[in-house]
Amino acid sequence: YTEAWDADKKSIHVMPDTPDILLAKANSANISNKLYVQAWEEAKKKGYDMRADAIPIKTAKASRDIASDYKYKETHEKEKGHYIGCPSAKEDPKLAWAARAMALQNDRLYKKAYNDSKTHVHIPVDALSVQAAKDCQTLVSDIDYRQYLHQWTCLPDQNDVIHARQAYDLQSDNVYKSDLEWLRGIGWLTEGSVDVVKAKKAQELLNDRLYRTRPEQLKFTSITDSPDVVLAKTNAMQLSDV
Repeated sequence: YTEAWDADKKSIHVMPDTPDILLAKANSANISNKLYVQAWEEAKKKGYDMRADAIPIKTAKASRDIASDYKYKETHEKEKGHYIGCPSAKEDPKLAWAARAMALQNDRLYKKAYNDSKTHVHIPVDALSVQAAKDCQTLVSDIDYRQYLHQWTCLPDQNDVIHARQAYDLQSDNVYKSDLEWLRGIGWLTEGSVDVVKAKKAQELLNDRLYRTRPEQLKFTSITDSPDVVLAKTNAMQLSDV
């Protein structure tokens, strides 16, 4: 009974252009790793042609040379020792440059031309600048500024001479202090001086014993007929048992 059904189940045929079949094929192609790398595998089989003068190769080489520490120091290493054995220091460019820099910085060489030309200046003796310099030197000269007066010869009893002597005596420091000469060598005690008296007064003001008088030192006599004393006596008699 079921033999025909079982045989019919094995002969089922689905059309290949149905939407479900097409969707399944598309999903299989999307998730297939083989189809994903198929183009890359075919490109690898074809090989490649990269010339040595290609731009990417040159860029890679230049980047490698720049990044390489050996290439960075190659020029410096090649220049080492090239300046050894020069016939003279003038032929060495670095030494010549250092000598030039030292000469520019040397103050003696910088002023050599000026010092050599200082003595070759010729100025007329009657030039205005020379005359002005001489007049200025005369004004600032201490020798010309101080002119000591000569000794006048006059009578000692003239009024101007007497007045001048009195003025000199008043201005003289020796005469000004002559009234204190008799005090030299005289002993002097500080007792009674202004500073000592001031110190004693300050000590008395700060003395607590003199500032505060103790109660037991005060003479006190109580009044017997004062109201408070009479009241106290009356209260004592009223409270007395006797």
